[in-house]
Amino acid sequence: MLSLIQVLLLAIKLYTWVIIAAAIFSWLYAFNVVNPRNQFISMIGDALYRMTEPALRPIRSLLPDLGGIDISPIILLLILFFLQQLIVNNLVPLVL
Repeated sequence: MLSLIQVLLLAIKLYTWVIIAAAIFSWLYAFNVVNPRNQFISMIGDALYRMTEPALRPIRSLLPDLGGIDISPIILLLILFFLQQLIVNNLVPLVL
């Protein structure tokens, strides 16, 4: 059981890094730091979008329109951190 919890915590940590990478990539893309016509760059952007959009879309639908500011990745990161602490504080002591 402990191994399953550790794998779940690792998946949460990896997804956290994917969300951070997607946010940084969107800033680089918005400020024309990366070339959007480069095929490799567009593949990376598409992969990050496909990995994060299913989790971010419901959060965006609940948030009010803030203009050009998208805080849905921050809210998703807070949810993931809460879930991680919930697992560590409540499930791990039961297994040990």
